[in-house]
This record gives sequence, C-alpha cells and structure tokens, in this order.
Amino acid sequence: MSPSHLFSRVAKWASRAAGRPPVFTLALLVVLVWILTGPLFGFSDTWQLVINTGTTIVTFLMVFLIQNAQNRDTEAIQLKLDELIRATRGAHNALLDLEELEERELDVFRARYVALARSARKLGGEETDRGTPEVNDSD
Repeated sequence: MSPSHLFSRVAKWASRAAGRPPVFTLALLVVLVWILTGPLFGFSDTWQLVINTGTTIVTFLMVFLIQNAQNRDTEAIQLKLDELIRATRGAHNALLDLEELEERELDVFRARYVALARSARKLGGEETDRGTPEVNDSD
C-alpha cells in the first residue's frame, strides 16, 4: 500500500470519526478532567501547558484532515458538475473543468456571464428571460 493511499484511508476514517458525537464527548471529557485536576496541581504552569500543548497538536493535525476532506469533496462536486454540463443539451462544454484555468482566463468567462445576467435582469423576469441564451464569445 502506497503512503498516499494509506494517508487517504486514514484521513477519511479520521475525518468521519472526528465529526461524530462520541469524539466530541471524549474531547469534552478530556477538558472536564483537565479542569477538575486543576486544584490537584495548583493550577500550575505545567497543568496549563498540558491542555495548551494537547489542543495545539490536535488543531494542527485537524487542519490537514479538514483540508484533505475539503479537497476530496470539492473534486467530487466538480466532477458531478462537469457531468451535468456534459449531459445537458445546450450547455457550453467549454465550461468543463474551469477550476483548472488561470485567474485571467476565469475572468474572461466571468465577464461573459455577468453580461448575460445583466441582460436577463433588464428583462425584468419576462418570459424571454428563460432558456439557454448564447454567451457572447467576444472578448
């Protein structure tokens, strides 16, 4: 098993587990135990350092898990949107895989759709505002 495949499996498992009520309950119990042990340790600097270090480590690792989950979700959504564009009659196949374009290229597409939206709003919701009007290809 490759390291990236192993990471992917562990990240999926951990991100699913982290969002469940038992994990929240466990985290809450850890905090409660830490609070209750405060008087035992005289609310010392070491006592405070334990929770600060623990939460910092968990937060640091969770950033990577959350980013991995968001990347996976975003990629799946983009693929689904690409399929909807591909399968819809009258849709512009040039919109497939837009997320791979440079910012300048995206701005060209955005300007075309902003112009289309302005034109549609001028119609005031009339029947002619419906359908699939062509996007102006002039730059």
